[in-house]
Formats: sequence, C-alpha cells, structure tokens
Amino acid sequence: MYSSLVRKRRLLYNRNMELEYTYWKAKDGWFVGYLNIWPDHLTQGKDIQELEEMLLDLYEFYKEEQAELETVEKKSGLLKVYA
Repeated sequence: MYSSLVRKRRLLYNRNMELEYTYWKAKDGWFVGYLNIWPDHLTQGKDIQELEEMLLDLYEFYKEEQAELETVEKKSGLLKVYA
C-alpha cells in the first residue's frame, strides 16, 4: 500500500492555527494523507501542495459539519453482541 514511510507535517490554516496531518506517497506516485483530528477521512494530491489544498478543503467541510453536530442532542445506547 505504501511506497514510502508515513510522515507527519503541520499545515498553516490561518495565522493563528496549524493543522497537523499525516501523509505518505502511494505506489502510484500520489500523496495520500489525513488530518490527525479526523484520521478516517483520507484525501490525495499529485504533490504535497495539492495534498495540502485538499486537506484544507476537507477541514473547511468537516468544520461546518462538526458545528452542526454540536447543536444536536446526542444519545448513547448499548449494543449486545452474542458470540
């Protein structure tokens, strides 16, 4: 899956905030990465600059989604699993 080591970097979001992300170069040559605050959401770019642009777009999208979720009443439940 990976053609090189996984690396971590910081991305400047604005003057007051940096976003930490993890990335690697895939075998097909594309850079794949995710924001460390949302590791389940991968994105990719042809180079590091494009990857960082995609990560900023991802942040903008999920920041809005997160704000909406914070206004929703959340409930928890218990799921029974039988082996």
